[in-house]
Amino acid sequence: MTRGERVIAFIHRYCKVPEGKDVGKPLQLMPFQRDFIKAIYDNPAGTSRAYLSIARKNGKSALIACLALAHTVGPEAKLNSQIISGARSRDQASIVFKLAEKMVRMNPALAKIVRVIPSQKTLIGLPMNVEYRAISAEAGTAHGLSPILAILDEVGQIRGPHDAFVEAIETAQGAHENPVLLAISTQAAKNDDLFSIWLDDAQKSKDPRIVSHVYSAPEECDIMDRSAWQAANPALGIFRSIKDIEDFAERASRQPSIENSFRWLYLNQRIEASAPFVSKSVWQGCGGPVAKQFDGPVYGGLDLSSVSDLTAKVWISWVDGAWHVKPTFWLPSEGIAEKSRTDRVPYDVWAREGYLRTTPGKTVDYEFVAETLWRDCQEMDVRKIAFDRWNFRHLRPWLLKAGFTEDQIEGDHAIFEPMGQGFQSMSPALRELEADLLEGKIVHGNHPVLAMCAANAVATSDPAGNRKLDKAKATGRIDGMVALAMARAVAGTHVEAESIDLDDFLSNPVMAMG
Repeated sequence: MTRGERVIAFIHRYCKVPEGKDVGKPLQLMPFQRDFIKAIYDNPAGTSRAYLSIARKNGKSALIACLALAHTVGPEAKLNSQIISGARSRDQASIVFKLAEKMVRMNPALAKIVRVIPSQKTLIGLPMNVEYRAISAEAGTAHGLSPILAILDEVGQIRGPHDAFVEAIETAQGAHENPVLLAISTQAAKNDDLFSIWLDDAQKSKDPRIVSHVYSAPEECDIMDRSAWQAANPALGIFRSIKDIEDFAERASRQPSIENSFRWLYLNQRIEASAPFVSKSVWQGCGGPVAKQFDGPVYGGLDLSSVSDLTAKVWISWVDGAWHVKPTFWLPSEGIAEKSRTDRVPYDVWAREGYLRTTPGKTVDYEFVAETLWRDCQEMDVRKIAFDRWNFRHLRPWLLKAGFTEDQIEGDHAIFEPMGQGFQSMSPALRELEADLLEGKIVHGNHPVLAMCAANAVATSDPAGNRKLDKAKATGRIDGMVALAMARAVAGTHVEAESIDLDDFLSNPVMAMG
């Protein structure tokens, strides 16, 4: 038997299913698991690193537990050696340890030769005095170790190209001549995240000592495509529930804000799960040409960011069965090249192409914003403009200078309407905007600055399920999407109010309200 075959035989003979409907039965490795094990242990060049990337619920943690036992009391046990499995959180580290502990306790032969220390998440293989420990980044226990085998669980959760916990583990293996590092995880969100860098390096370098098996759905696949499900879930229909994937896929098809989560966790695609609020495919599907003129009622949203950042104004109007969108963005002209480098977006190019307006100096001069608002209100039938109270006091005097009256700004017939940015105000707005996007009732013309804001926007929820766009958790600037959501909110309330016939309301208010 080869080394890989001995490891597989050990798992089949001694490891039992620790949880679920088949609990207590002998564990039978899936073909993709056996292939991964053979690639590691039967590699003619020897294996220094091995990566397995698959969607969630495909037995990653159980496989880690099995390999840990194979090195603790199985055919790969080395005298006085140390084995670790590492995870980002204590809870994740505990999952792997508890699975290994259950496998030990369920088999009398293993229970006799393995000492379990639950308080330290440690197993001691008595025959060869091998120590296995499950550690976490939260506990800060990576220093002072010297593992011959390190197995990293969910390394794809690491953001950015560096991680102190992982680096401590890698350097800790330096005392051994042929250490092995295994990483078993769903994909990371971005190309410059650590696990993505590892996977890309394995593909480009063709290093024979690196084993890399990636199970992922095609990038542009439909989320209801069952062949895409199978590509990322090699255990589908065996111990990976088809019904679970069906249910989540159907939800994702109805709610574009969770499509990215489905693509990341269930299709194992390299994508940010918590962003954007609207998926790329849904946003692009609403990219038709915008009407040149808005002849009907117009509604606006105004997001006044700090004076040196992006300020956004968005007009929407109902044209031919959809809300057509016209955005305007401002940035200070001074320092725009540096801001382009910092944000990694081409503000300078967009300014030259006319998609972004610049104001002289280092700050956005609100005089330009006020004059644009006044001119637009003279040319279009602007009914309401929703605004965030933040920084509005600085805009107010310029509105008066531009031509707006006090009554238009704050009176009973004011055009300007304050709108909070918290869960209570934003949740209904996002619900309406999301429904319009999904139904193709938004037409935005693929404006590049607005598209950037859409790609960056993240919706967070409170315990009651209300949502808001969260600038603190966004991957970049989202001002345009905030303004669009505000415009949609004020348009909805104003249109609904106008749609009630006064005579019908007076004669039968219940029927008039619908």
